[in-house]
Amino acid sequence: MKLKLITIGLLLSIVSLAASSVMVNDAYLRATPPNIPNSAAFMIVMNDTEEDLAIVGATSDIAIKVELHAHDMVNGMMRMHQVGKINLNAKSHVLFNPGGFHIMFLGLNKSLKEGDKVNFTLLLSNGKNIKITAPVKKVMAGIKDRKSDMHHGKM
Repeated sequence: MKLKLITIGLLLSIVSLAASSVMVNDAYLRATPPNIPNSAAFMIVMNDTEEDLAIVGATSDIAIKVELHAHDMVNGMMRMHQVGKINLNAKSHVLFNPGGFHIMFLGLNKSLKEGDKVNFTLLLSNGKNIKITAPVKKVMAGIKDRKSDMHHGKM
């Protein structure tokens, strides 16, 4: 009987861990015109865990540098800048979109064309990584899709 209870407890723990995770939805990168060395990735990152976390970095072999970025209003002008982390509160999500948080790919190895796929990894504060394969979309395609999703209550 004791062994059965221990086994059931372990199974419930494993199921609980599997049910609580950090997930990425709707990730994409912007297509680039020829000879433009930078692009950005946008997505929705959901923290379904009970733990406050943060994205503390990102990596990819498609660019020389990959950085976390945000936009802020400074003296009446929107300014993009690198940030050291992006907080992911427990049981919440963060929208990465134009004019907000995004992942910058600096010094691209090649131009990104619509339909390409890009691999990158988000680094979390708990030491775990999220590997992502994201499509490349036309510059305005992602913005239209997100506005439509928000309008129709899909977020």
